[in-house]
Amino acid sequence: MRSSGAKYVNPLTDFGFKKIFGEEPNKDILISFLNEMLPERHTIQDLQYSRNEKLGKTEVDRKAIFDLYCTSTTGERFIVELQKAKQNYFKDRSVYYSSFLIQEQAKKGDWDFRLEAVYTIGILDFVFDEHKNEEDYYHIVELKDHRDEVFFDKLKYIYIELPKFKKQEKELETNFDKWLYVFRHLAELDKRPAKLRDRIFEKLFEVAKIGNFTAPEQEAYEDSLKYYRDIKNIADTSHQEGKEEGREEGREEGREEGLKEGLKEGLQKGLELGSEKQQIETVLSMHKIGLEIKMIVQVTGLAGDRIIKILNENKA
Repeated sequence: MRSSGAKYVNPLTDFGFKKIFGEEPNKDILISFLNEMLPERHTIQDLQYSRNEKLGKTEVDRKAIFDLYCTSTTGERFIVELQKAKQNYFKDRSVYYSSFLIQEQAKKGDWDFRLEAVYTIGILDFVFDEHKNEEDYYHIVELKDHRDEVFFDKLKYIYIELPKFKKQEKELETNFDKWLYVFRHLAELDKRPAKLRDRIFEKLFEVAKIGNFTAPEQEAYEDSLKYYRDIKNIADTSHQEGKEEGREEGREEGREEGLKEGLKEGLQKGLELGSEKQQIETVLSMHKIGLEIKMIVQVTGLAGDRIIKILNENKA
């Protein structure tokens, strides 16, 4: 029985994203998607999935775990990341992750340092603060010199700010539009729209049909959906409380304090009424979206030692 009530999986959940794009039988779906995201001169004919966990060169180096990592037959490397909420230093993390794909190309013995291209593609369920007043939702970031000319064309970061995509079905014109529409609306649909009758979307809708999942898959999806909703609720509450208090104060300081105090009041009531399990879930959810321990303490009212203990006992 599906508690979500939806017919199709939500592609913004970890389970849904990897079910659609991360399984070998669905490789053609991933290729079609990537070819729409990449600049026109880059066309992928085939690719292979690579291990999505990369370890540092030494024991003290951190490891990186990507949502999806794949390599084309021509050697290009692709990281595809799904980011559900704003995170501290998200751009820094993107650069850090891409460095693993550069380092792994080193060859023993004589090597002329020739590198294959590395692409990081971020599907963002939020809007960058510096872009919130812009309409553009597709961004390509490259390494350029002081004349604004591309210095190195083998390292690119591509970001899609999904909340800015507002087109309805009748407005879909390109395959790029169709892909973004799928990310935004798949979980709300009860049938495949007329605009999405292409072969690749026919396959996608069949793969995404929850009724085709095994019982363990349905259970895993429900857990993933719950986590996604928890993250969204925390992020949305933070955003709304900050906006409301910010209007009253009329100053940046007021917006920041309103975000903290408003979220603190709402979550504190929940924590007072909730069980220990709910406290743990709240702390873990806030930590997942990048809130520091100091902020979690201020928002939840829990002791720092308690929060650290929860995080240590629930390490992945």
